Formats: sequence, structure tokens, C-alpha cells
Amino acid sequence: MESKKKQVPFELLPWLVVHSDGKLERLGGTEVCPPGLDQETGVLSKDIIIDSITGLSARIYRPESVQPGQKLPLVLYFHGGAFLIASASFPCYHTSVNKLVAEANVIAVSVSYRLAPEHPLPIAYEDSWTALKTIQTMNEPWINDYADFNRLFLIGDSAGANISHHLAFRAKQSDETAKIKGIGMINPYFWGTQPIESEINDKGRKQMVDGWWDFVCTSEKGSDDPWINPFTDESPGLEGLGCERVMIVVAEKDILKERGKLYYETLVKSEWRGKVEMMETKGKDHVFHIFEPDCDEATELVRRLALFINQLVA
Repeated sequence: MESKKKQVPFELLPWLVVHSDGKLERLGGTEVCPPGLDQETGVLSKDIIIDSITGLSARIYRPESVQPGQKLPLVLYFHGGAFLIASASFPCYHTSVNKLVAEANVIAVSVSYRLAPEHPLPIAYEDSWTALKTIQTMNEPWINDYADFNRLFLIGDSAGANISHHLAFRAKQSDETAKIKGIGMINPYFWGTQPIESEINDKGRKQMVDGWWDFVCTSEKGSDDPWINPFTDESPGLEGLGCERVMIVVAEKDILKERGKLYYETLVKSEWRGKVEMMETKGKDHVFHIFEPDCDEATELVRRLALFINQLVA
């Protein structure tokens, strides 16, 4: 059931504003790029409907060069945007996923989960879970013909990385999905009430991120809600993470970097038996690769993700 939580004035510029009368004005993040053949990367894409009742959709990608009978790793991609903005067809995400598909030689399904505040959490998580289940049973030739479910990866940036984390736990407890090989979390959106490390002296940005979460969160636990804080007593221990491998990417100038580092350190110290690696991008801020897809650092990030997916050494 969707929350009836009263909306209050809120700004996430340059993306959206909620006015004092509750009216939502989306200023950006709604731009749409059509699917098709990307000439630069040689990647084909098309849009598919996952759930006709809710309108849940996705954009599916494959290398144009894939041959009949060839099976490629399957990446389920979740975009970022603080659960508030963007979609699989947003031009920045379309460009980024094209590059990943070309570099890693994979089939990718980029999910357009429904956004808050129109669809408050946990709707984004439920949509993402529906996508994970449905792609394994739907009659989609690109998946049926080319996807290897023994090499299934969840990859996301920011809020999408958060979603990947939660799905990995849920999938482990369910017999409705294939086993997840690995999760790649780019600048993961995790948070907490008490500031840590560099957050302590960055009160302005700490307050800003607190505000983002308070706006979309439907509970009264604030930034210590288990959806956003994986280190609370109510959160499942990371030793129960349902995958074999994890890659965490943080950015030097990102206010969220400390939580990504803590996730890595906690996973290393836990009894989880998989393999985890971390990459830090120097001189860059949150999800820079989305807005600067052709910079050297973005190219290196995509290269490292491709190595991670294909189990090669960096």
C-alpha cells in the first residue's frame, strides 16, 4: 500500500521541487533517450514491459556482435537518483549502460523502478524484486537466447547500489530467483544518523543527505532505518549476503564514501565466505561516471567492472 505521508516543502536542485501546497515539480531527470543501435559501442537496446499492471519497465541491451548459441553474463542494472529521479531511458544512464555492455560483453537489463515521492519506499525495492524474478520466466528472446543465469550480476550506482544490496539478501532466502554470482556497488547510498570519519566535519552535506532520506523514508527511524543503514541492530549481518563476489566503488570527494568503505571493511571482517574488492576513484565526486562518461576515470571504472564480471584480475 502506498504511503499517505504528508509531503513538506523540499528541494533537490536542479532535479525537483515540492512546494508548500504539496505540488511536485520535476525540473530534470525526466529526459528520455530512445533505444536502438548505439553506433559508438555497437550495442543494441530495446524497451520491455515487466509488469503491465504497475507499468514497471526496463531497457534491455545486447552486443550487436553476439552470435547464436553464445551465452553471456546477465547484468541487472539499477540506476541511482536518491530513489527520486532518473530512469533507464535517462540519456546519462543509457550512455553508461551501453559502455558497460560493450566493455564487459554482457546482456544487461536496466530497470525503471517507480520513483518517490509519488511511489514511496519500499515500492522501488518491490519493483526491483519483481524485475529480478520476472526476467527469468518472461518470454524475451534476448534473454532466452543469450543470457547465462549462472553468471547473474546485480549492479547499481547510488540508490541502485543500495537496491542491489537488499536484493542479494532477499534472493538468498527465496527459491524464486537464480543464484546471484556477484554485486557491483558504485558509490553506494548508505547512511546513518551518527556521522563517521570525514562526515563529522562536513555538517552541511551531512544535513543535506539526511534531508534526502527523510523525504523518501516512510518510517520514523530516519537515517537509521535498515533500508539505508546496513549496520544497525535491525539490519541483517553482512555474513548473510547472498552472492559469491562483491565490488565496491567509492569516489574521493563523495560524502557517501565513508559508508562504502565501512561496508567493505565490515564485509572483510565478517564470516562471509566470498571475495570482495574495493576501488577508490581519486579527485571525483558522487556518480561522476554518469555525468562524465568519457573521462579517463569513468573509462577505468567501466573497465574494472568488466574485469569483475568476467572474473579477471585488475
